[in-house]
Amino acid sequence: MPIDATKPYDESNIFAKILAGDIPSTKVYEDEWAYAFEDINPQAEIHTLVIPKGKYVSWDDFSEHAGAEEIAGFIRAVGKVARAKGLVEPGYRLMANVGAHGGQEVAHFHVHIFGGQPLGPMIAR
Repeated sequence: MPIDATKPYDESNIFAKILAGDIPSTKVYEDEWAYAFEDINPQAEIHTLVIPKGKYVSWDDFSEHAGAEEIAGFIRAVGKVARAKGLVEPGYRLMANVGAHGGQEVAHFHVHIFGGQPLGPMIAR
């Protein structure tokens, strides 16, 4: 169910629980700014999620409230994961859903990395 990205951060969201270690995940990468793990319902051959360790609801919240060092660290983490997965040469797609119209389902900012196959059109028609 899509979320309202204008609401305050919900400490009980599933990604907060993954960061706290309360829910298991298949870790791909971790540093001081980000945590990356495999999506449990992959939509492509490779489908990895990268989340900031800070408490941000959406891309909008993150870009408005995170510090420059945190933003840079998170973006670098996304790149490190894509490179580690061998996705740079064949190509990949990044996606961050925001709010109800964007289809955001978890109230913790996250970026999807899709790859490992041709991905088709950007938006389903």
